[in-house]
Amino acid sequence: MKNKKQKNNKRSYIFLGIVIIATLILTQLFPTKSPKMLKTSYEYFLQMVLIFPAILILMGLFSVWISKEFIMKHLGESSGMKGIIVSFILGALPTGPLFVAFPMAQAFHKKGASYTNIVIFLSAWACIKIPQELVELRFLGAKFMLARLGLTIVFIAIMGLIIEKLMKNTPEKIM
Repeated sequence: MKNKKQKNNKRSYIFLGIVIIATLILTQLFPTKSPKMLKTSYEYFLQMVLIFPAILILMGLFSVWISKEFIMKHLGESSGMKGIIVSFILGALPTGPLFVAFPMAQAFHKKGASYTNIVIFLSAWACIKIPQELVELRFLGAKFMLARLGLTIVFIAIMGLIIEKLMKNTPEKIM
């Protein structure tokens, strides 16, 4: 377990190094774009710094208040269609950047949620938002909104089921 964690830390540092090197190369190749790139990076950094402590507090409360049995019952492999529906609702209700959903997905996984429901939760967070649906309804019409929403739900569910099958056949678990 400790070896795996050290391996993951090493990968994270390597990835960070690659990002820094790519950033330096891009600032040299496109010097006129550098200020905008740095400003955007700074804004994302500030957004993460402001939001991440609240996420950590929520994750701590989640780990204490929500039992593993509750997650396994409602989002586990035996939850079936109920788990899929709960995952769609959990993913579609909150608003906020997608990076907020990743620690939650990891907590769900540690407490026994299935890969299908984790994929559905993350994808619903990214693609389905109540305010977004209302904007689509207002500007693009009910027919467009319902078609997009229906196709999104169908393909997210299919993607979740496929990933569940792939992960079951993988000897090493990712999370």
